[in-house]
Amino acid sequence: MNDLFLLAALLPGPQHGYALKKQVGLITGHRAMHNNLVYPLLRRFVENAWVSKRQSAGQRGQTREIYALTSKGKQELVRRLADFPPNEVASENAFRIRVGLFGVLDAETRNRILASRDLFLASRQEHLARISATVDAPPWGNEVVRFYRKQIREERGWIASLARRVKRETKPERDS
Repeated sequence: MNDLFLLAALLPGPQHGYALKKQVGLITGHRAMHNNLVYPLLRRFVENAWVSKRQSAGQRGQTREIYALTSKGKQELVRRLADFPPNEVASENAFRIRVGLFGVLDAETRNRILASRDLFLASRQEHLARISATVDAPPWGNEVVRFYRKQIREERGWIASLARRVKRETKPERDS
């Protein structure tokens, strides 16, 4: 996931490493991505030609490395986003990063991602319904199951609205 966040942070344009680690930290809900994650990933991206690197003078006389996403890097990001294996379908974060980057994905891929997540949630919803119907859980346990069921209903509603939006955006315009 960190590699997706880092590649995606370069979509708007070139940035230096410090700005990238701060931006990814904000996106993920942390102060900043740790140097031990950022710089090895950036090194790998440069080695794979997904990211280019150049030096630039900083404001205080230091030298900064500026990183930019290459066309090969954008293709790799799109490929990784489009690949949505079962373990990532089950992950809220993996799903949400893909939705957040729907702008770089085609309608077919968007629909496939939405359908995969919805199918997973439907299965989970059925499982929780069986638990509610058959397990005599303590009151607080029932509270948790109710919360999860509500959360799933809301996310499935959101997915349905996203699917309608994808459909509207890809609908061919009629001739007047």
